Amino acid sequence: MSAIDFSDPATIALLTEALTAAGVNGLEISRPGGQLRIVVAGKGGARISSTGAMPRTPGSASAVVKAPMAGRFCVEHPTSAAPQNLPRSVSDADIVGFVGVGHILLPLRAGRSGILTRLLAEPGALVGFGDPLFEIELQS
Repeated sequence: MSAIDFSDPATIALLTEALTAAGVNGLEISRPGGQLRIVVAGKGGARISSTGAMPRTPGSASAVVKAPMAGRFCVEHPTSAAPQNLPRSVSDADIVGFVGVGHILLPLRAGRSGILTRLLAEPGALVGFGDPLFEIELQS
């Protein structure tokens, strides 16, 4: 029996659909090579804690927004007509992008107030849990 490829979007989509059908709110799998976390949105929508935005180094004037799960990285909502230009000001609750698995999009919150200065991943790229996506210059 071969190991399940948790980097494959089709596998993640299948797991997500199975969790939704079973009424399960989420799943977390940890292996030596990485970690996969799937959170199924309820009536209030999916939530991402501020632990997704972590300082790069102690005392640093910038923070990094990281992927909360594996999927396709989207800078804008697929139905949005307005492009999101950088740099731009963001508050800690602002949605700065999305990670998508199949037809499910998980919003990414900035987690910190500041200036969204640059992308750290290409739009449309397959990203894994904890991959850096955005850099935020913190306001003092």
